[in-house]
Amino acid sequence: MLPVSLRALPLHPDSELHAYVIGVAIGDGNLSNPNGRAVRLRITCDSRYPVLIAKIRSALERLLPRNKVGVVACRRKCVNVSVYSNQLEALLGWKALGGSKQRQNVLVPEWICRDRALSIHCLRGLIETDGCIYLDRGYQMVSFSTVIPGLAQQVDEMVRSLGFRPRLYRIRQMPRKGIVQVPSTIESRGPRFP
Repeated sequence: MLPVSLRALPLHPDSELHAYVIGVAIGDGNLSNPNGRAVRLRITCDSRYPVLIAKIRSALERLLPRNKVGVVACRRKCVNVSVYSNQLEALLGWKALGGSKQRQNVLVPEWICRDRALSIHCLRGLIETDGCIYLDRGYQMVSFSTVIPGLAQQVDEMVRSLGFRPRLYRIRQMPRKGIVQVPSTIESRGPRFP
């Protein structure tokens, strides 16, 4: 038997759980390899949402049942929920040392986009991290923002496949430190996501 450090610890087989974690990771997650041995997924959450933090922690604990999931408070009213595993790059589809998600043009895996149920779980993770749900003149609205055009297009298509009529548009932001990012925003009006 290989030592624990040399063998892959098992991922939970639930594809709906995989889709949700992928959505959360694409939204507010990042990959790094701080110790040169194991890849770290760190999801940064606003500390004003303890229920969401607990949900993300629970999802990571279920996904990697034999790995420790940590929650560490940061100095700016946020917490990092993190887990180490060398299976994360293969699951998420991007690399720890490949640069930002924008540089790597991170997208939702096609196996999720093709499946209605998995799309719902992934969208839930994306919206919980990089979106919001609000009321506008009595209509429930969903908004999702990203700086990755291909991801915006994918989310638009997944939302359409669920019977909603989203609008995709660009919002110009004021430059910060010489960088101009033009996020794409998707809004949809209608009943709540299932």
